[in-house]
Amino acid sequence: MQIFLDSANLEALKQYPFVAGMTTNPTIMFKAGVKDYEAFARSVLQVIGNMPISFEVFADEFQEMERQTKIIGSWGGNSYIKIPITNTTGDSSLPLVRRLLDNGLKVNVTAILTSGQVNDLHSMLKPNDDLIVSIFAGRIADTGVDPQLIMRSAVEQFRDLPLAKILWASCREVLNVYQAEACGCHIITVPDDILKKLNMKHKDLAELSLETVKMFYSDAQKAGFTL
Repeated sequence: MQIFLDSANLEALKQYPFVAGMTTNPTIMFKAGVKDYEAFARSVLQVIGNMPISFEVFADEFQEMERQTKIIGSWGGNSYIKIPITNTTGDSSLPLVRRLLDNGLKVNVTAILTSGQVNDLHSMLKPNDDLIVSIFAGRIADTGVDPQLIMRSAVEQFRDLPLAKILWASCREVLNVYQAEACGCHIITVPDDILKKLNMKHKDLAELSLETVKMFYSDAQKAGFTL
């Protein structure tokens, strides 16, 4: 399974040599203070080299989405065009996805949360389609539903499409990395604050307990708490 950085922080991309690609989206970019979409994207392409990178359209009308894909596709690099599974009124983006794939573009279909959406996408694909299927496992889990069920099902369903990759999106904790791998996912996107914790694998829990106690004590001292 590949780990992609989910961020707008180029410094984080340089810090983790095991990262195999990057994704971003308008919300991440907005929170990071990005003002110029194209300038930011081109700076990413300079750093990321030949690793895959997904840039998302931000229009709501499908005709405008398609226009934006042509611009994004012209920037070069190993770029995937992120298309949300629907627009804001719930209309399906799949006819647009089909046109883009037929034109030879690599597509990342994003914001997928239901089995129905997975089924509809699978039913319109061809064997040579190069795409990423971004299922928002973290958001599914937020509703109290175990996302591993839909992830395992999607991995099995897409085995007949050799270039299709199932991506565990909206990672919430380090455990999700191990869950995604156990489900057979091809990719998981991980924000930089969680990437920092991946080196804790197999850490002794008694040692971690002691470190936690020391942290509480140290912070209480720094705060100057008294009773």
